[in-house]
Amino acid sequence: MTVDKGNKLARTTLEASVNDKLATDPKLDSGSQKRIGDQLRAMYDELMQQPVPDRFRELLDQLDKKNGAKEGSQ
Repeated sequence: MTVDKGNKLARTTLEASVNDKLATDPKLDSGSQKRIGDQLRAMYDELMQQPVPDRFRELLDQLDKKNGAKEGSQ
């Protein structure tokens, strides 16, 4: 067997085993799901409380004005 064929065979075998592992449905117990959900919710709730930066607000206003002008011309 040449080195190229050996490498190709190794890659194919590795890809097949990875695909088999990904194909199985991973299960988390309900406690783990709840803990992950609570942590994600806490992280994103905190993020949502942050004020929108002035620069973003200005860009959104500019987009609204452009969209309003387009709608008015139709």
